[in-house]
Amino acid sequence: MKVMIAGAGSVGSSIARELVINDHEVLLIDIQPEMAEREDLEGVRWLIGDACELAVLQQARLEDYDVVVSASGDDKVNLVVSLLAKSEFGIRRTVGRVNNPKNEWMFDDAWGVDVAVSTPRLMTALVEEAVEVGDLVRLLTLKTGEVYMVEFTVPHDSALIGRTIGRIPWPEDTTLMAVVRDKTPFPPSADDVVEGGDEIFFITTPQAEPLLRRTLRDATR
Repeated sequence: MKVMIAGAGSVGSSIARELVINDHEVLLIDIQPEMAEREDLEGVRWLIGDACELAVLQQARLEDYDVVVSASGDDKVNLVVSLLAKSEFGIRRTVGRVNNPKNEWMFDDAWGVDVAVSTPRLMTALVEEAVEVGDLVRLLTLKTGEVYMVEFTVPHDSALIGRTIGRIPWPEDTTLMAVVRDKTPFPPSADDVVEGGDEIFFITTPQAEPLLRRTLRDATR
């Protein structure tokens, strides 16, 4: 997969490093020339320039890429890059970093953003996940705010324990995507039995999330 990342700061660099390790082709675009002199990003291609400028993206031949990640520390930049990627180059998948949670509402398909990743919200979610076993934690907002990825860690006194996933009345518009047990993820089946400490990941909608929260809350009483 070919991925262009706009912004070679700590976030963009970390994403690039992981993608290269997983054998993806990565281009980093940054306006600061010294960024390309770093030695900790082997295997990454560089283009020095302003990713908000159409000429720079044309020079990068952005139309050849599968995914564009706007990872700068400036929300305005991330929105412009996402919009150009979609409208001018037809990129099928764009991911935009949200730095200020107040701007999250703008990161939708009107600005060409397929997936908005809010760093503050994600950090908050990780903190909540560490201390709030038994509560539903929202991790990501997908597809213009119409879909959420959420996580629930099953308490060891939950009434869900011992029940098969297929017999639990999950709300409509909610899909159980994965279970992590003993640090090992697996795709759940209807016959899998819930165990204490399971981390369960769902895709749900804003309308279904309160119902899912209630279902899980009632089971933990």
